[in-house]
Amino acid sequence: MRLLAGLAGLAAVAAAAGWLLTAPVRLDENAVAQGPGDALRGARIFHVGGCASCHAAKGAKGDDRLKLGGGAVLATPFGDFQPPNISPGADGIGGWSLADFDNAMRRGVSPDGRHYYPAFPYTSYARMTPGDIADLFAFLKTLPAVAGQPAPGAIAFPYNIRRGIGLWKHLYLDAAPVVTLPASAPAAARAGQYLVEGPGHCSECHTPRDGFGGPDRARWLHGGPDAEGKGKVPGLTPTQLKWSASEIADYLKTGFTPDYDSVGGSMVEVQANMAELSDQDRAAIAAYLMAVTP
Repeated sequence: MRLLAGLAGLAAVAAAAGWLLTAPVRLDENAVAQGPGDALRGARIFHVGGCASCHAAKGAKGDDRLKLGGGAVLATPFGDFQPPNISPGADGIGGWSLADFDNAMRRGVSPDGRHYYPAFPYTSYARMTPGDIADLFAFLKTLPAVAGQPAPGAIAFPYNIRRGIGLWKHLYLDAAPVVTLPASAPAAARAGQYLVEGPGHCSECHTPRDGFGGPDRARWLHGGPDAEGKGKVPGLTPTQLKWSASEIADYLKTGFTPDYDSVGGSMVEVQANMAELSDQDRAAIAAYLMAVTP
């Protein structure tokens, strides 16, 4: 009886510890973004972050890319993830506060206190500044409201146990920069680091993942299998890409490679977003990629 009681006590302690370790953790009130943001500045972050690529209808062009009612399903080995409606209407984020938005972006926590799945790249957005979060929120509020919600995705067991994402976050959710740039790194490379590692979330596709779906930082931007099983995503380190900084920047602007091939696959959407940026931002991204050590 004593043994059974002891085991029951240990099980209760383990369950309580597990519950605490997997709990969604919000931003401290002193760290959360403060408004009002600037919608004009937020437009830049919108394009860097590629919001339309996931949350607008597949193949949307022109102004339809600003209708963020939910895009195409992301099919992965862990299940099918459906991007939600993030338009400023009642079916989107119309009822959200800036704090709700910031916790979603930088902590992967929904307004009702649930974990978001990391198909939403908050592991990258965690590196964003509160000011950029506020600006992006202000810009989203200017977009058309879209009615309705897309059908939910289908997540495989055991990944459909959403609470378990709390443990995953302990391993992979980190707001610190990934690459340690040398002291001699130019200002452009440091600006590019923020864009690539933060809102641009380039690593989400261009860094291989481990068995738990987390980014393998030891092979940062080394490329790997496409998350949807459609071939491989190329590496972006200098020895893999073998492009000059000007060639990288030009590709992001025009969609043409140095040998005059054109952008293809899922990169078509990304390049369309990058083309909306300034030459200075594209040059900064290129400078950072040239500084990444293989």
